[in-house]
Amino acid sequence: MLLTEIHEQVRETARQFADDVIRPVAQALDEQERFPSEIYEQMGQLGLFGICVPEEMGGPGLDTLAYSVVMEELSRGYASIADQCGLVELITTLLVRHGTKEQRERLLADVMSMRTKVAYCLTEPEAGSDLSGLRTSAERDGRGWKLNGGKIWIHNAPVADVGFVLARTDKNAGHRGMSIFIVDLNAEGVERGPKEHKMGQRASQVGALNFNNVSLPGDALLGEEGRGFHMMMSVLDKGRVGIASLAVGIGQAGLEAALDYAVQRKQFNSPIAEFQGVQWLLADMAKDVEAARLLVHSAASKIDRGEDATKACSMAKCFAGDMAVARTADAVQIFGGSGYIRGFEVERLYRDAKITQIYEGTNQIQRMIIARQLVKNGAR
Repeated sequence: MLLTEIHEQVRETARQFADDVIRPVAQALDEQERFPSEIYEQMGQLGLFGICVPEEMGGPGLDTLAYSVVMEELSRGYASIADQCGLVELITTLLVRHGTKEQRERLLADVMSMRTKVAYCLTEPEAGSDLSGLRTSAERDGRGWKLNGGKIWIHNAPVADVGFVLARTDKNAGHRGMSIFIVDLNAEGVERGPKEHKMGQRASQVGALNFNNVSLPGDALLGEEGRGFHMMMSVLDKGRVGIASLAVGIGQAGLEAALDYAVQRKQFNSPIAEFQGVQWLLADMAKDVEAARLLVHSAASKIDRGEDATKACSMAKCFAGDMAVARTADAVQIFGGSGYIRGFEVERLYRDAKITQIYEGTNQIQRMIIARQLVKNGAR
């Protein structure tokens, strides 16, 4: 997929930022599990958040393909940083598509600048891939609402100011009985669980949120009552493109590190890059990274053209996630014993890659979606 001059300019901006600002501190951020506010503030100033927010609403006004390019380059620097970009993109997309003028004016600019930190609150103990298990509820209380329930594994939960919370507003209406609420996470009745200590992407903050009779004003409702599930689903294609792009960035970083090491590392008086076994690993890494990138760009372009992109997005997410795990394992193999030691980039990349097979719908769920689309629409 050919990128336009604008896409190339966006790529160069994100790549330079990743090389100059993110990569030098990635290892320290991983060890410290620290939320890097100063990096996010710089990203906000560069316009790297809310990529697709229209210019008339204060955003860059770019397309999904540009978003995928930014996600890949940021992830090549450090996937935790890219993850924040992806989160903001989903929230701003919800606001642009479904928010009132007042909600957009109140939140969009602060979210894109990271003056307001947000959380996307879906997952519960009994509701992950299957949202029919959702238990969090919101009941009318005069002109407002009372919110009760709990969420787990929520990105930014330990630090977020505002949560976009999916809750049941009609217990008897199934998916049609869910709504989204914009919740002040510093309000009375909101409790934050401890920060989770993750295998990878350790600088992104994840934790639980509990809501105990939290009072919400009437204008906390986003969009129409009962349309929350459909609104959340409407941004999943873009979310999967984002995670697929992030996985490509991890794979690209692994390839670059492995190639540099193979050229420099000598055994039997020769660089190991001259050994056929290592060459085959490098070749497989390069072809799979490029194949994943092309799948991602194709899926992003389908979204931008207004086509049905569900199968393409699931294919991109599934392939790219599997690629990132397999090919960062190859990078560790090329490094040998060094690749298994903390402090080497490829060890971190291997850990960072695994979650790309799990979040935004597990790769098993993606295979189900792909198969159903094939049965429904045929093989083309």
